Amino acid sequence: MKTKASDLRKLSGEDLQKKEQEMREELFKLRFQHGIRKLENPARLRQLRKDIAKVQTVLTEQAA
Repeated sequence: MKTKASDLRKLSGEDLQKKEQEMREELFKLRFQHGIRKLENPARLRQLRKDIAKVQTVLTEQAA
């Protein structure tokens, strides 16, 4: 599922940090599975990395 920055901006800083942590855990699991066997959707790895970057960008915007 693609995450939109406009949706992320509506969340609080605490919610964003929680979302980022969940994404990082999912990315870790997918990387681990990718090393063991072929993933059903390898593009999900790339999408998760981009979504994490979006969350970090919104967190930085809110901090400023």
